[in-house]
Amino acid sequence: MRMPETLSLVADIGGTNTRVALARGDAVDRATIRRFANADFPGLGPVLVRYRAESGNPACAGACVAVAGPVDHGVARLTNLDWTIDRAAVGAATGAERVAVLNDLQAQGHALGHIAADCLRPLIVAEGSGRTDGPQLVIGVGTGFNAAAVHEAPGGRIVTASESGHASLPVRTEADLRLMRSVETAHGFAGVEDVLSGRGLERLHAWAASEAGRDELLGASAIMAAIAEGTDPVATETARAFLRLLGTVAGDLALTHLPFGGIYLIGGVARAFTDHFDRFDFAAAFRDKGRFSTFMREFPVSIIEDDYAALEGCARYLSAAAI
Repeated sequence: MRMPETLSLVADIGGTNTRVALARGDAVDRATIRRFANADFPGLGPVLVRYRAESGNPACAGACVAVAGPVDHGVARLTNLDWTIDRAAVGAATGAERVAVLNDLQAQGHALGHIAADCLRPLIVAEGSGRTDGPQLVIGVGTGFNAAAVHEAPGGRIVTASESGHASLPVRTEADLRLMRSVETAHGFAGVEDVLSGRGLERLHAWAASEAGRDELLGASAIMAAIAEGTDPVATETARAFLRLLGTVAGDLALTHLPFGGIYLIGGVARAFTDHFDRFDFAAAFRDKGRFSTFMREFPVSIIEDDYAALEGCARYLSAAAI
């Protein structure tokens, strides 16, 4: 059921920033996008109230927010921020009667097929049958880590939620075991997100420095700058380990969901590594599945370079959903 074109408010709430915009029907008005630092607000409600006030308090028939955390019956708790978001609160802050709360990767999944070609960069070209039907998979690497499978069904698109970032960090080598032991001291458990995320990159670099007999604590931006410069062996080893582990995890997710329609990496950390995927042979790590290595060539991988794809997904979902 496609709803008539109306004005809606859409928001993408990450662990660090919240992006808010207005949409007409299923199209985001990009001129209306505003970014807010989460640290400046006690919760999402004040962000939305501020946005509406600065935008002239537009009347919004619908509102859809994408949240970096699990959503249960319209209630979301951010994984990396002490905010709880529910439909009633979003409705009160926006004045909207039709309200949806999605996991942020679900919103990204609803945007697939509606992203400009120049915002998609191929990382791995499929070498198998060339089939493009079947599920798609979105993998987010940013403040946190998560993934969502996208299925086309007779009743419309279905994007399944998950918390893939909190699955176990894969261990294949003695070095991986030492890394896991180092990482698990923080929470008692070494999850994927503890390495494959912004803060995870910092943990990985600190561990690589320790392995090299150095005591260093660098921020993610400084680490990426050192990786790009290419003269620091610790930074180089950090990048190599990061992309090898990302390839391993992405490959595991590919075998779980069989996304012949394509795999799409999103998020600020994934984009920061764009120029390094070939340099550190991400494709080899992705396909390193023993007797299934040839099968892994069936899956194309691209990176989404549109920072506002989740907003587009929110607008698409709200326009198509009967809520």
